[in-house]
Amino acid sequence: MKFAGIVSIRLREDLLDPQGKAVMTGLKQLGFETVEDVRVGKQLKVVFEARDGEEAMARLKEMCTKLLVNPVTEDYDTVVMAEGEPEPD
Repeated sequence: MKFAGIVSIRLREDLLDPQGKAVMTGLKQLGFETVEDVRVGKQLKVVFEARDGEEAMARLKEMCTKLLVNPVTEDYDTVVMAEGEPEPD
């Protein structure tokens, strides 16, 4: 069965995010004075085959720990969908 895994990666909360600070400064300069914080991250979509949803989630988490995420500096969330399911917002 074909699955799509979405991995949302962000810097750990206790680490400085210079990109986020730059975006926040830009937003404030554009008049968005109420912005209090911005954290910049990335999102990956991985399409792969697995027997079922449980195996798909296990394989996606293994991909994260072996390559996609640096656990020292990053936190992440994962979502797995069967082919044809709508992507989460």
